[in-house]
Amino acid sequence: MSATTLAAYATSTGEAVQFWVLGTIAVLGALCTILMRKAVHSALCLAGTMIILAVFYLANGAYFLGIVQIVVYTGAIMMLFLFVVMLVGVTAADSLKETIKGQRWWAALCGAGFGVLLLTGIGHASLTEFNGLGTANTASGGNVEGLAALIFTKYVFAFEITGALLITAAVGAMVLTHRERTEPARTQRELAEQRVREGKHLPPLPAPGVYARHNAVDVAGLLPDGTPAELTVISTLRERGQIRDVSGEAIADLKALEQRSEERLGRDAEEASR
Repeated sequence: MSATTLAAYATSTGEAVQFWVLGTIAVLGALCTILMRKAVHSALCLAGTMIILAVFYLANGAYFLGIVQIVVYTGAIMMLFLFVVMLVGVTAADSLKETIKGQRWWAALCGAGFGVLLLTGIGHASLTEFNGLGTANTASGGNVEGLAALIFTKYVFAFEITGALLITAAVGAMVLTHRERTEPARTQRELAEQRVREGKHLPPLPAPGVYARHNAVDVAGLLPDGTPAELTVISTLRERGQIRDVSGEAIADLKALEQRSEERLGRDAEEASR
């Protein structure tokens, strides 16, 4: 056998370490995708698995496929999943409610069928003889050209079905997030009148900070008597207890500033009298 053929069958130590380390993480990410109770966590685990697959593609010289894996699947499709999950508001309790009769059985049947197809494909794959990436690219005129030829000729039906599924998922997300309005939308005048009746703070909320010495959102402003103004800090930070109390520090700084001003004015007055 030639040196090129032997190199194709050989695996270096770095490649072996990379495969076993990243492969283990990818399998754990796939399992977490199924076993996580929260849909957002499952989506993030799936995104991590897809990134590892992209690293495998890049390590094997399939640079175009690796970049597409990151940009299209991890970057676009996974972000779409996350947005759908956040819009719909899927929780662990929702998964226990079966809105469509028999959907669990159909899902199990489809999963078993997909597993059979996957095992059949692996069984028919050639694990002893392969042409290599260089030979396949040369036969097709390049990596991108070869992928395009396969997508739009041999696998065009599967490619179109995948596109139809993604479009259906997007439309389904829009339908699930749509809420029927049971009452007409209130105008700005009606909202203002409601605020007046409820006795809420009518003008805009004051800005955070203490005597223009702090502009952080977690620092409450001071009222003329030196007490902190609660309206200057958002309610989320108040409930979390993340407000920095600098009222004493601000008052001490103000007193020091007034004292220095008085001393300076006193010296100026003495110099003027002389």
